[in-house]
Amino acid sequence: MSTENEGTAVPPAPSAPPPPGDAPAASAPQGAHPGSAPAAGDPYGPPAAQAHHDAGAGESSSAPDPSWPPPPPPSTPAYGGDGGAGHGAAGHGGGGWGAGWGTTHQQPAPKNGRGRGGLVAAVLVAALVAGGLGGGLGYTLARENDGGGSTTVSSSTSGGNVKRDPGTVAAVAAAALPSTVTIEAASSSGEGGTGTGFVFDKQGHIVTNNHVVADAVDGGNLSATFPNGKKYEAEVVGNAQGYDVAVIKLKNAPSDLKPLTLGNSDDVAVGDSTIAIGAPFGLSNTVTTGIISAKNRPVASSDGTGSKASYMSALQTDASINPGNSGGPLLDAQGNVIGINSAIQSTSNGGFGTGQAGSIGLGFAIPINQAKYVAQELIRTGKPVYAKIGASVSLEDTTNGAKITEQGVGGTEPVDPGGPADKAGLKPGDVITKLDDRVIDSGPTLIGEIWTHKPGDEVTITYERGGKEHTTELTLGSRVGDS
Repeated sequence: MSTENEGTAVPPAPSAPPPPGDAPAASAPQGAHPGSAPAAGDPYGPPAAQAHHDAGAGESSSAPDPSWPPPPPPSTPAYGGDGGAGHGAAGHGGGGWGAGWGTTHQQPAPKNGRGRGGLVAAVLVAALVAGGLGGGLGYTLARENDGGGSTTVSSSTSGGNVKRDPGTVAAVAAAALPSTVTIEAASSSGEGGTGTGFVFDKQGHIVTNNHVVADAVDGGNLSATFPNGKKYEAEVVGNAQGYDVAVIKLKNAPSDLKPLTLGNSDDVAVGDSTIAIGAPFGLSNTVTTGIISAKNRPVASSDGTGSKASYMSALQTDASINPGNSGGPLLDAQGNVIGINSAIQSTSNGGFGTGQAGSIGLGFAIPINQAKYVAQELIRTGKPVYAKIGASVSLEDTTNGAKITEQGVGGTEPVDPGGPADKAGLKPGDVITKLDDRVIDSGPTLIGEIWTHKPGDEVTITYERGGKEHTTELTLGSRVGDS
């Protein structure tokens, strides 16, 4: 696979009938008639255009009628049962409230001998219960509502005081963000861009992608800015174009650096949660989430010119990754780094008017086990070390395997004399179909798989020659540098 581097509220229940009283009835509001339909805003019958119910809206201000019980109210439409009136716009139309909400309401007449007394007792009990559970809140609301204005209820804690449990995205982000930086790299001519990196150790080393800092390798300008706004000049310690990994070091690094914890990318499973941190399109300290969509995804990513390619057996994630996320950490649910965000597969349409492609949910990260080894070599020697088999293979996209070419690069031998492949008995024209238990479908896939190993590792090669399948053991050699 070839990719690009990226650089509604529930309506109130019908109110209970008023308690009986001996006081004469107050005059009814003008235009109100017994048995008439509820006024607009009445919870018994919300108008179709009403988006919500205000507390007490449409209630009558008259005193209880002494001729208790009152006649039953007229039939009212079901809540949401009209297929769109009232709450239909919120997805509750068409009987969405269920059959129980679709019935009409009628107060039953009291039984003989218990009518008034039983009702009063019930009301008193309800009042005592309500007073015991919410008296303080009721007093506060009543006091704040003396002026007849709107009443709001505030939370006792604000967002900044809420404790985020370990393992939540908010908790992971809060712990990882202070150790993530936005990198600005520019060549001596001023060309460059923005990427991301993360604190690798307490000595001030920052791990990122090679293509993020490539412009600043030869005499350019390089800086790293932390989320707290502190900016540090930096220099490139080493870069590996083939792995697409680079290490930079902060100048005058602070003494309180907190390296991110490195996880084990071999233990990652498809479906595991992922959290990506970066600066997509220059928007620093952006956090996105997703899952591991696939493992061991063969990816050949280019720098946009097609002249320099990187190969990886990548972790695939649907966490949103865009240009500027490059070099940032891909974290697991515990906040451990499991990969370095490096490439995306996307449509050709750009974003924000930049002409750059954006995320379509296909992002790829270099597994941290590989990146850790590369970074440590770069810190130690300044140069990358690659595992190799000592044979030239075709880079054409196929599904048949990786074919050893008949001619080497620049006229060299396709199989290095005395090299690993030669010692294992491989010849030009052989098609390698498996490396250990990994299926090899093309040359780039083979390269990516080889580079997940270290020089000196022993691997089993399955290949085809003359229509027959063979296997051989091979000890990987080494190559220093990108040349």
